[in-house]
Amino acid sequence: MDDFQKLLLQNKAWAQDQLESDPTYFNRLAEIQKPEFLWIGCSDSRVPANEVTYTEPGEIFVHRNIANMVVNTDLNMLSVLQYAVEVLKVKHVMVVGHYGCGGVKAATTNQNFGLLNKWLRNIKDVYRLHKNELDIIPDIDRRVNRLVELNVIEQVYNLAKTTIIQKAWHFHQRPSLHGCVFGLDNGILKELIQLDHNFQLDPLYRYEFSEKEGETDS
Repeated sequence: MDDFQKLLLQNKAWAQDQLESDPTYFNRLAEIQKPEFLWIGCSDSRVPANEVTYTEPGEIFVHRNIANMVVNTDLNMLSVLQYAVEVLKVKHVMVVGHYGCGGVKAATTNQNFGLLNKWLRNIKDVYRLHKNELDIIPDIDRRVNRLVELNVIEQVYNLAKTTIIQKAWHFHQRPSLHGCVFGLDNGILKELIQLDHNFQLDPLYRYEFSEKEGETDS
């Protein structure tokens, strides 16, 4: 039996277990999802959003990419963000990084990763912003982990710079933004930063909204 067939069998076993423990499980799952959280996390397979938060399917809306980035040209991420904020009306948006992130570590090197270079350059920009702090950390692993933290914080600021978040803050005073880091060695989420509608964003990044725009986002 190949690995994929094994995966399908495991899925059937999981579905059967769910039905045995709760016969209404899939009826509830098929209903309209009403999550309160959007999780923007790393694609790393060791950080599954539902499992590490002990939440059920339907409670967290999830977007994942390499190194949990919020890039202003990433239409995939922005589409997820807009849907979560304007349609699902989530109350919280989380950027979740993790210590020992391979993408962040790769961005600290001069190795050529081909197409991936374009994505990692966004992390290199975070390094450049905090170069003075990072360069004095002698231990490579500690330096990478500090960059993981700084990257999460910068991505939360990037969320605040989007018209999607600013519009929701202006008209609805939601969502709250959270930057967290996950410890692979202890399974704990640590919050690094939290922003809400009271956050004073640099005026350079602020947008103005008319009341008519608010009518279309009720």
